[in-house]
Parts: sequence; structure tokens; C-alpha cells
Amino acid sequence: MGKHMANDRAIGALLLLGSVVLLVVYFWLVLGAYWWLALELVGTAAVVGVLGIIGWIGWTLATTPPPPPIEETPTPTPEASEKAEPEKEQSVEQKK
Repeated sequence: MGKHMANDRAIGALLLLGSVVLLVVYFWLVLGAYWWLALELVGTAAVVGVLGIIGWIGWTLATTPPPPPIEETPTPTPEASEKAEPEKEQSVEQKK
């Protein structure tokens, strides 16, 4: 197993352990005398998270330059395609 893979596994284990510890602390706060603190923390985290994502989207839209305009190519008309066919036939005959 490579060093990079071992590092990823260690980070994954720490994330799992941290989430289990925070889940236990959350339930202890909700079911204990500090239920109001748990609800305030979760509500605050939700508001900060949503507003942070909205702000990030706004910043990205405000700072990203617009793409270059797409140049329109002329749409071939039936007359133009009929004119092109004899030219193709002539070039094929010249190659023979």
C-alpha cells in the first residue's frame, strides 16, 4: 500500500472518529439540560452554511469573466448547397 493511500485512510479514520464524538456530544446536549444550546448551535451552523454557500456563488459570479461571444456561422441555404454540388463533381472529375 502506498504512502498516499495510508494517509487517506488515516484522514478517513479521523473524520469518522470526529463525527461519532460530535454525534455523542450533540445527543448529550439535546437530551440533557443544555438542549437549547444544541439547537442554537445547529441553527447557527445551518444559517452560516447556507449564507456562506450563497456568498461563495455570488463571489464566483461577480469575479468570473464572461466567456467570449460565439460567432455565428452562416446557415447553408438550399441554393448554396446546390451550387456546391457541381463544384464537388468537377473536383472529383479533375482528380481522375
